[in-house]
Amino acid sequence: MITVESFHPGHYESGYGYKYFVPEKINDEWVWNSPDINQLLEKAAVKLGMLNSFAHLVPNLDLFIQLHVTKEAVVSSRIEGTQTKMDEALLPLEEVQPERRNDWKEVNNYINALNNAIEELQTLPISSRLIRKTHKQLLEDVRGEHKMPGEFRTSQNWIGGNAIADAKFIPPHDMYVQELMSDLEYFLNNDDIKTPALIRIAIAHYQFETIHPFLDGNGRIGRLLITLFLVKEGVLDMPLLYLSTYFEKNKNLYYDNLSNVRDKSDMLQWIKYFLVGIEQIASKSAETLSTIIDFKEKTEDAIRSSYGRRSTHAIMLLHSLMKNPYVTSEKASTICALSYKAANDLVKKLQTDGYLIETTGQSRNRMYVFQPYLDLFE
Repeated sequence: MITVESFHPGHYESGYGYKYFVPEKINDEWVWNSPDINQLLEKAAVKLGMLNSFAHLVPNLDLFIQLHVTKEAVVSSRIEGTQTKMDEALLPLEEVQPERRNDWKEVNNYINALNNAIEELQTLPISSRLIRKTHKQLLEDVRGEHKMPGEFRTSQNWIGGNAIADAKFIPPHDMYVQELMSDLEYFLNNDDIKTPALIRIAIAHYQFETIHPFLDGNGRIGRLLITLFLVKEGVLDMPLLYLSTYFEKNKNLYYDNLSNVRDKSDMLQWIKYFLVGIEQIASKSAETLSTIIDFKEKTEDAIRSSYGRRSTHAIMLLHSLMKNPYVTSEKASTICALSYKAANDLVKKLQTDGYLIETTGQSRNRMYVFQPYLDLFE
């Protein structure tokens, strides 16, 4: 049994001219004495329950999940230095400026990796196998593609600084990685441990970031792991909660709280910080979902009352735009099974009514965006 307040995080060992940190294993029952954790845990659980309730009220929830995933991919990748914005991430690759296509690929790799990992949860536990498979998709054909995608590192890495000599933090030697990741895997799947899921994933996220098992992409995988675990444990019915926005809001505070566990044995503060993030983001996500439900209902009512015989096709197109808010007349023709002329007329009507905005400024090959909907995610 490990007590949060007296947790000893690990020790340093010497490498060639540097010292690396070896974390203690975490696969055990965790207890605490601080009433603050109980209070924060309760608040976070209430907000997550509210988020789940809203999710059950939404017809065709898949319409909205893709946009939530896209937003998470953009923010999580932005923490790592990409410049892609949400509207740009939703464009087809050929519509993205050539100098920004690598960033676009990184964001879309994250979207695909997360979607596939959620699907894999139906048949696989959260395991090193799943984590490596997701990592391989994350780094496919992008920056970091030569840094052992899908494989745990076999060399030393470091965080911050231009070289290992001036690094802010040096994770454990690669000879410890497999053993530590096995311990983490057991911790995430140990049914004999009664530690609440939110506390468990707070500790697991800290441990993953401390092990830093890959040469690249650790931050994104570590943040993705939070959502995967909450879905796997049934805390979330659907993948609607992502903490990247919370971590990005004050990146220094995020990194300081992680560092303080290692340097000051302050796991208590890390858990408190993490639970506050769960509460705040769950509340914000529920609010966004509520706004989207209201927007969808009002938009459908407005279309039914003013589009006459075209309302069925307009609503069909509307639902498609809620998965990806970009459309061309050709694409609308396919979605609605209409002739090009009829689809083009429908798109122009939606543009006139302010639902669609033309983005290219061209007279041909025009593309439109469902901007009022996209704005709800900002």
